[in-house]
Parts: sequence; structure tokens; C-alpha cells
Amino acid sequence: MRKFLLALVLLTALTVPFVAFAGNNSVYVRGKVLDIIAEGERDLGDGSIDRYQTVSVEFLSGTEAKKVVTIEFTAMKPGFEQKKLYKGETIVVGQTDDVRGRTYYVQDAFRLPIVAVFLILFFVLATVFGRGQGARSVLGLGVSLLILMVFVVPRIFAGESPLLICAIGSSIIAVVSILLAHGLHRRSFVALLATLLALVMAFIFASLAVHFTTLSGSGTEEAVFLQLNYLSGIDLRGLLLGGMVIGALGVLDDVTTAQVAAIEEIHNADASLDARELYARGSSVGREHIASLVNTLALAYVGASFPIFLLFSAPDNPPLWVLLNSEQIMEEAVRALVGGSALILAVPISTAFAAFIFSRLPAKKKYV
Repeated sequence: MRKFLLALVLLTALTVPFVAFAGNNSVYVRGKVLDIIAEGERDLGDGSIDRYQTVSVEFLSGTEAKKVVTIEFTAMKPGFEQKKLYKGETIVVGQTDDVRGRTYYVQDAFRLPIVAVFLILFFVLATVFGRGQGARSVLGLGVSLLILMVFVVPRIFAGESPLLICAIGSSIIAVVSILLAHGLHRRSFVALLATLLALVMAFIFASLAVHFTTLSGSGTEEAVFLQLNYLSGIDLRGLLLGGMVIGALGVLDDVTTAQVAAIEEIHNADASLDARELYARGSSVGREHIASLVNTLALAYVGASFPIFLLFSAPDNPPLWVLLNSEQIMEEAVRALVGGSALILAVPISTAFAAFIFSRLPAKKKYV
């Protein structure tokens, strides 16, 4: 339980910068909708219809707490029913100051409390069913996020190579997350060795794919916005490659630890098996792992970019081959293929390492 609470405190601390974030000359506070004063729609003159609400809002935080203001909230008609405000709802209010004076606007719904409930549920389930190992894995997740926020992101903003920093950061994350979640056991060190080698292969695959497909890293609006507004000299291609390496790490950990654990269990059950036999039996388990994870990985990428996937069927779009050839689609395709290829290679790599090492070690008769 103490480990669970430590992980909860750590991850809560990581969310503080986001909760208190203020940027673009704006200040953000929480507000409560006291009343819906008016609601309607208007024609914008170009065939589109705008829906609006005029609401009375009381500030719940900030230097103007308890202050009541009137704000107009607007949104396009499609999807307005899911965005419209309701009396008693807590929202995020933005405040800007310019030559016209102080302006207030509705930034978004305030979702953090609901997400916190599911976050706590996740922690509880991981701790109850995973016991000590589950608690350590949650703590490892917190440390991984901490490494990204205090090392990777600041270093990239400081102007250092995104690819180099992501490679170093992902290696540190691999070491910390595997050893912390799985303990200082021999299977953990074997899995770590296999993960680092598979990570190198992922880097090689990503570099070759990005080079030969001539991807620039500007296939997403976020990357272009980052370059135009904050980091004019950033290497977008290096950032793309670094993201692919970090993304591949997420699936490699699962494969390598599972494969190494399977080999050790087989070895403990029958210590007479040599490395070749251990590899053959472990590969049988690995093939089942590959069959399930490849499909899961593909569907995960499709689900993450499902709106783009739907655009393939739009009647007024370019031909399918032109869409598939675009940099935006090709970045996601290469990302999925690099991650999938590294995942597949991780199986024989981890199986071979584990078979070679465990065949030369005595079997464990009793362990936790």
C-alpha cells in the first residue's frame, strides 16, 4: 500500500504543471455555470450555422474567485449537443488582456476530476491484482513520465538533438521501468538486455524508413506549430525518429519480459533442456505472442487516427493512392511498421538470450 501511495503522489505531482499552466498571454481558472441566459443559432453566411450560448459564470479559482461574469460560448452546429454547457457544470475559463480590455472565454469542460477517478481505479486494479509487482509497475510508469518531463522535454527545448535525447531517455526508461517493475532478478536483466538490443534495431529501422521515404517530420500540425512558434531551429526529422524509438519501447517491454519469463519457467520445470530446446519451446510461445500483438498494434494505430482513416472514403478526396502517399499518412504508417518490426524481432532476440543464459544456470526450485 505504501508503494501504491508513493506512485499516486508521484503521478499527481507530475500533473501539477499542466493544471496550473498559463500561456499565450492567457490566464486559466475554473468556473461554475450559474445560469444559461440565452441560447440560439445564427447563419454565418457561408452555408454554415453557428450555435451559441450566453452563460453566467462564477469563478472558482484565481485572483478573481467569486466574481460573476457573462460569457458567450459558440461552436459549430455539428456536435454542439455534446459541447453545450449546462447549469451547475464546472468549466475552464480563459482570460486575456489587450487594447480592448479584459476578455473572458470558455476554454473547455473541466474533466480532471473524472479522469482522476479512473486514474485511481487503474492504480487500485494494478495493485490489487498485480500485488507488489503491479504497484512497482505503476511506480515505474511515474518514473518514466518524470524522465520525459524533466530530462527529455527540457533538453529538446534547450536546443539539443531530439534524436539523441530521445535515444538516451528511452534507454534510461527501459532500465528503470523493467528493473523497478520486475525486480532485481536474473530474468529482469536478461529482458533488459534484449530490450536495449531491440531498441537499437528499432532505431535502425526508423532511420532507414524515414530516409528512403524522405519524411521531413512536418506531417502533423503539432510539429509545424512547435517549429513556427517555439523552436524554429528544431530538427523535425530527428524529433520524428526520436518519437518512433520511444513509441517502440512501449511494446518491446511487454514482449521481452514475457518471453524471458516463459523461458525461465520452462527451464525451472525441466533443467535438462539445452539452449536449442529451450529456444524451440520458447519460440512456440513467441509465435502466439506475435500473432496477437501485431493485430493489437495495428488496430491501436488505426483507432488513434480513425478520423483520418474515415477520410479515405470521402467522395471529394484525391485517389486512395495519393492519400496513402501523403506525409501525414506515411508518418503513421512508418511508425506502425517500425514498431511492429521491432516487436517481431524482439521475440527471437529475447528468446535466444534467455535460452543461452538460463541453459547455463541452475534451475530455481523455489522462488516468489
